[in-house]
Amino acid sequence: MSGSGVSRDGVEGARPGRDALPGGYTGRRRRRGGGEQRMVPKARFSSYYGLPILNPPRWSALDIAGYLYLGGLAGASSLLAAGAHATGRPALARTAKLGAVGAISLSLAALVHDLGRPARFLNMLRVLKPTSPMSVGSWLLTGYAPLTMVAAATDVAHRHRLVGAAATAGAAVLGPAVATYTAVLVSDTAVPTWHEGYRQLPFVFAGSGASAAAGLALACAPVGQTGPACRMAVLGSALELGAFQVMKRRMGLAAEPFEQGRPRTLLRSAEALTAGGAALAVLAGRRRSRLLTVAAGAALMTGSAAVRFGVFHAGVASAEDPKYTVVPQRERLEQRSH
Repeated sequence: MSGSGVSRDGVEGARPGRDALPGGYTGRRRRRGGGEQRMVPKARFSSYYGLPILNPPRWSALDIAGYLYLGGLAGASSLLAAGAHATGRPALARTAKLGAVGAISLSLAALVHDLGRPARFLNMLRVLKPTSPMSVGSWLLTGYAPLTMVAAATDVAHRHRLVGAAATAGAAVLGPAVATYTAVLVSDTAVPTWHEGYRQLPFVFAGSGASAAAGLALACAPVGQTGPACRMAVLGSALELGAFQVMKRRMGLAAEPFEQGRPRTLLRSAEALTAGGAALAVLAGRRRSRLLTVAAGAALMTGSAAVRFGVFHAGVASAEDPKYTVVPQRERLEQRSH
């Protein structure tokens, strides 16, 4: 190149590709095997000033995850109470009725505590909006809670049995909705992990509520009357574990938070406790062992609570990471373009 002149068209006598300056960047680099090595790093999802794209839920985990858990326990307990009442198991029926009224009372207390003052809950009752899960849920709780109170009070007092039977039946009718509407409530938000699981999450919550109600009955009712609770424990555990696995497979990227950090620990513990509790319930039903029924009940209730807290924390984590908002949106746009 030392003997060539420089003109407006470049270096005279230079051969492109042979006389290129050392270290010149061409945008890509060939590997020895013939493939191309990417020179541009993979995209990192972020937002302006490092802030999340979504505002993460500011709810208290103890209040809202507890509200989700206690609502499921109450609704399924009312269903179990009606079955026990109809089949002549008074001790089991009373245990389930007391469990329902206690759980729904604590659930409402947790909700009001998170709202800040009772007036905010009452304000939600000014109108009934069928398209709003929060509005429908508020009215549902308002109708359900008094029925559980009447059912439990008449059973304990041994008076007004017809009124108590009607209240028990009414609570059983509303119980499944109380146990599952919270899944619809959280799925109706923009939180990616909650929203993407909207098809299976009600089934997960239904199974979880049934497991918790069965666990309470196993732990507190006489062993001789726990047969329906044992069957509910098996069915609820199978529904909870099966629906959760289906949900994770169908959610795609949004299921990642279930396998990371605190949600992973909670959900893995929940799987072991729920499966172990169901196995102990079957064994306890055969051996009529008080120790086994209490152990099964404790495992089932703890596993159900771990599911609700795990789902709650996974949703918060997905809202804090822009990836779980951006990537699914891009995938949907690409599918529509094709």
